[in-house]
Amino acid sequence: MSDLKTRILGLVADDLAAIEAELELHLNPHLDLVRQVAGHILFSGGKRLRPLLLVLAARMCDYQGSYDKTFSISLEYLHAATLLHDDLIDEADLRRGRPVAHSIWGNATTILVGDFLLARALTIAAGTGKIEIIKVVSGITENMSQGEIHQLSRKGDLALNETEYREVIWRKTAVLFEGACRSAALLAGASEDRIEALSRYGANLGIAFQMADDLIDYISDTRDLGKKAGADLREGKLTLPVIAALEMANRQDRNRMAAIIANPQFTENEFNELKALLEQYGGLAYTREKAQEHVQLAKDALAHFKPSETTDILYDLADFTLQRRA
Repeated sequence: MSDLKTRILGLVADDLAAIEAELELHLNPHLDLVRQVAGHILFSGGKRLRPLLLVLAARMCDYQGSYDKTFSISLEYLHAATLLHDDLIDEADLRRGRPVAHSIWGNATTILVGDFLLARALTIAAGTGKIEIIKVVSGITENMSQGEIHQLSRKGDLALNETEYREVIWRKTAVLFEGACRSAALLAGASEDRIEALSRYGANLGIAFQMADDLIDYISDTRDLGKKAGADLREGKLTLPVIAALEMANRQDRNRMAAIIANPQFTENEFNELKALLEQYGGLAYTREKAQEHVQLAKDALAHFKPSETTDILYDLADFTLQRRA
C-alpha cells in the first residue's frame, strides 16, 4: 500500500498543493468563528480525493481553462459540510482523530457553518457559468441528504438488505464521486461519450470506496480509523459486512449477532466476537469481492481514453481504494 500511495502522491503533489491553496483562499467568511469551525474539519487531514478526481477528470478531457482547481474545492466544501452535519446526527466523538466540531462549538454553530459551506460550494459552482454544472452540484446535495435520511430511517434495522444498502451508499457517497467526474467533463466541454465514461468511473469508484470504508470499520483500530472502531455499528448503521453475514448465519449465531448489534454499548470482547462471526460467515470476504467488482468496472470505464500519465493515476486511485486502512 505504501508504494502505491507514495507513487500517487508523487504524481499529484502539485495538484494537491494547488487545491490546498484554493481551499484557504476561498474560505473567506465575514466572521472568524465560521473560519475556525470550517477549518477544524477542512484542515484535519482529509485526502482531497474528490477535488483531485475533478482536476484529473478535467485533464482527461483536455481542459484548457484555469478554473478547475477553484471549482474542485466546491466538492470539498460540500463534503466537509456533510461531515459536520453527520457527526452531529450520529452523536460522534471523533473525526480524523480529533474531537468533532459540535463538541467544541456546540450544535447550532456547527449546523450553521455546515450550511455556510454548502452555500459556498454552490457559489463556486456558479462561477463556472454553466447551468449543467450547477444542476450536478445541487443534485449531489439533494441525493446526499436523501441518503442520510434513508439510512437514519433504517437505523438498527436487521431487515436492511443489500439492495437498500446499495441505494444508501449510492446517494451518500457515490453521487459525489460521479459528480466530480461528470462536472469536470462538463467544465471541459467534453463529448457525451467522455462525460458518460468518466461518470461511470466515478460512480463505481465511489461505491467501491464506501464498501471498502465499511470493511475498514471491522479490520482497523481506532488509531488507524481516527474514530472508535465499531463506531458505525454503535450508531445503528448496518453495512454490507454485517448484512451479508446475517444472511448466511445459522439461527443461533444470527441471534447472537443481533443481540450485540442491538446494544450500542457493546464491549470490546463482544465486538471481537462479532468480527469473528463476520469472518466465519463470509461477510468480510463478500464485501471485498463486491468492492473489487466495482473497482474493475471503474477501470473498464477508462478504456475509452488513450493511455496517459493521468489515466494511470486514475487506475492507481481505483486500486488504492481497496488497499487503504483508513
